Amino acid sequence: MEYRKLGQTEISVSVMAMGCWAITGDATWGEQDESESIATIRAALDVGINFFDTAEMYGDGYSEEILSKALTGKRDEVVLASKMNQDRMTDPAGIREACENSLRRLNTDYLDLYQIHWSHPDACWPEVFEALESLRTEGKIRAIGVCNFGSQDMHRVPPELRCVTNQLPYSLLWRAIEFEIESLCQEKGLGILCYSPLAQGLLAGKFFDPESVPEGRARTRWFSSNRPQTRHGEPGAEDKTFETLERIQEISDGLHQPMARLALDWLLQRPGVTSVLVGARSPNQIKENARAADLALAPATIQELTEITQDLKELLGPNPDMWQNASESRIR
Repeated sequence: MEYRKLGQTEISVSVMAMGCWAITGDATWGEQDESESIATIRAALDVGINFFDTAEMYGDGYSEEILSKALTGKRDEVVLASKMNQDRMTDPAGIREACENSLRRLNTDYLDLYQIHWSHPDACWPEVFEALESLRTEGKIRAIGVCNFGSQDMHRVPPELRCVTNQLPYSLLWRAIEFEIESLCQEKGLGILCYSPLAQGLLAGKFFDPESVPEGRARTRWFSSNRPQTRHGEPGAEDKTFETLERIQEISDGLHQPMARLALDWLLQRPGVTSVLVGARSPNQIKENARAADLALAPATIQELTEITQDLKELLGPNPDMWQNASESRIR
């Protein structure tokens, strides 16, 4: 396992991190046995993953509670990241309460990284940043990060806050941040944490046509707005998405490597990426995903993957919000 510095800190994190939303079991991911979730977290530790990302909204705190159970006696070995809900941005007095609730559920007295989950158009920015800085001064958090921040929101972050990361949707099938956000993160010294790196299972080879994708996962802009639960109102890009997946699968078959492993290694070689957050619901899944850290695809293969996904990138455009159209995008 390779380790990189978390933004401009001295905190060392594994390049493969475990995202801890799916372990809660919900309408998106389906039922999940808690003992299996705990076994998955411990398997992640066994393969060298030391970075775990959760949020107060994941199962209404349940994800944090599961992590606490799985990591008993292991706190000094791991890097814990959590996030506060979007509504905290309009009521900064609640930020301290949110942080302390997360600390209690995680059974720890500090978070290595505390993140703003989503920006908010009515955010009380000065008060938000003051509250976060106060928590850091007190030692309750070691570093501050943001999630889903576009160029407009990043320009609102005062330099003195020393924000270190931006967690964004990024994958071979979702390259919107490359239009502007990626370079701005590098300019500001923000490490990029990639979520949905396997495109909610599309790049794991789980689905072979649009109809096979469950409703809960077919809400994104890859899919037609005629699909249930969508709210983007766009035509989608179903044909191009699955045509692109077929071409990625051909490269995967030629290299005798799982498609997911190629997709994850491609991300690890992108500029500015610190860590890739992979969701897993079983020990076998996390072990398989972790192997991508040791793959090291040849530059020619990286270039080929980049080229065959370029048309889809252009079709989906620069809006990085996977669920909302450009006029209603929450990433600005």
